[in-house]
Amino acid sequence: MQAGGNVYDKYATRNPVERRLVGAFLDDVRELASSTGAAEAHEVGCGEGELSLMLAREGLRMRGSDLSAEVIEEARRRAAAAGLEVDYRAAPIDSLAAPADAAELIVCCEVLEHLDDPDAGLERLISLASPWLLVSVPREPLWRALNLARFKYVGELGNTPGHLGHWSRRGFLDFLRARLAVVAVRSPLPWTMALCRAGAQ
Repeated sequence: MQAGGNVYDKYATRNPVERRLVGAFLDDVRELASSTGAAEAHEVGCGEGELSLMLAREGLRMRGSDLSAEVIEEARRRAAAAGLEVDYRAAPIDSLAAPADAAELIVCCEVLEHLDDPDAGLERLISLASPWLLVSVPREPLWRALNLARFKYVGELGNTPGHLGHWSRRGFLDFLRARLAVVAVRSPLPWTMALCRAGAQ
């Protein structure tokens, strides 16, 4: 189900414009996660652990999983360096199952666009959300237009390598609302982010 993606670390960029955009994204993640009142969370597709470490600093008990054993090792290294206790393990999304992998808050940012079957991926996330799901994807066609504006992936018409799914803001919200109650929406440029509640339609 899960495909590999690009390895660009947007959180570590030195580009001032990109840093401003990523900062707004992180602020929205922090705000929406806090609004749930959850005490513990599982970040699915955690990569190097940037979001899970940020939320751990906010006081949440965090776990993280990712397809790549290599990036999980990096996440563990970063957690140790920060003096934070986060339980990371290498596991693709389709291997996760309740109750072991369920959490009050499931965080899944920049993952669904990498899946060859995003419907199945979302169903798996819903099965883990007890009851909250915080999810985001790149906003299209803006994402590709911005890539082209900086002369990135021109041969792919601006599509980032590994991006298999593409959603407009409205299209993504419709995708979510067919299965979940969408409680809050944020649009940090150039993403769409939604906080959803499972079993509350």
